[in-house]
Amino acid sequence: MIRLENLHKDYKVDGKMVPALRGIDLSIEKGEIYGVIGHSGAGKSTLIRCINLLEKPTSGRVLIDGVELTALDDGKLQQQRRQIGMIFQHFNLLSSATVADNIAFPLKLAKTPKAVIDQKVTDLLALVGLQEHRNKYPAQLSGGQKQRVGIARALANDPKVLLCDEATSALDPQTTNSILALLLDINRKLGITIVLITHEMHVIRSICDRVGVIDGGKIVESGKVVDVFLKPQHRVTREFVEQVADSVELKEAVSHEKSANDRTIIRITFLGEQTYQPILFQTMQETGTSFNILQGTISRMKETPYGQLVVELEGDADRSRQTIESLRGRGLEVEVI
Repeated sequence: MIRLENLHKDYKVDGKMVPALRGIDLSIEKGEIYGVIGHSGAGKSTLIRCINLLEKPTSGRVLIDGVELTALDDGKLQQQRRQIGMIFQHFNLLSSATVADNIAFPLKLAKTPKAVIDQKVTDLLALVGLQEHRNKYPAQLSGGQKQRVGIARALANDPKVLLCDEATSALDPQTTNSILALLLDINRKLGITIVLITHEMHVIRSICDRVGVIDGGKIVESGKVVDVFLKPQHRVTREFVEQVADSVELKEAVSHEKSANDRTIIRITFLGEQTYQPILFQTMQETGTSFNILQGTISRMKETPYGQLVVELEGDADRSRQTIESLRGRGLEVEVI
């Protein structure tokens, strides 16, 4: 659906060329939600703006649904952009236009008949849950409602792709969750491909199918969210995972236990239906091992439940090794900390 091939983007700063993107290669499948996560200055905003050529790449190719955008003239590029919706961190709404007129704006630019516009606006207001706010102005709306208007406007031309540029960064946590739920609902109902950038691992974990981690203008790690989240390889990825992993409390607990004795401390990862099964209890009974739970969590990554437990094993080293082998034999990921 979306292919970026050897994408480079340089900016001229104080007479010098500064690279923002360095050889990005990326493939995004039709209908998936793909997240790009990175720190400020990593290149994620430049990357998403290169997808619709709001930023022209210095070199490389951008292909969407088989069409090479980087090879099009301005007129044909404008036509192709109608297939790419975009929502922004700060909404970018027309302050002097009503909610309905904001949503209708791209349709009017495309010279769509008025009757078609009216019906489309009504349908989109229902989709984003703003029917009763049709005639209000942006100043009368909350941040979450403004973003819903932005989403409806981005969908007005029935795009194949929806780009989300830090779409929840200006919102509080509860509103963020409601917007993420709306994007997931839109993805399921319309089958639209969504690409979002963020600096929050919670956003990635909540709705994305796959993720790319960007650092220094390069994709340093990518894959299914479950794999990247539970087995982070790169330093930057581990930093983002720690956002939602209570790592400070874990380090303090592990440090305390290690200073008190030389017992074995392990992290056990449960995935899917394993999460709700008494595997740990059964294993400990079979091996006759006593244990203390130092930390635990159960959550979801999109539709996939997962759990992680940090456990201190009591007893000699041989019995601990036997317990670890038994847990792994039952299909669990076990890491000795």
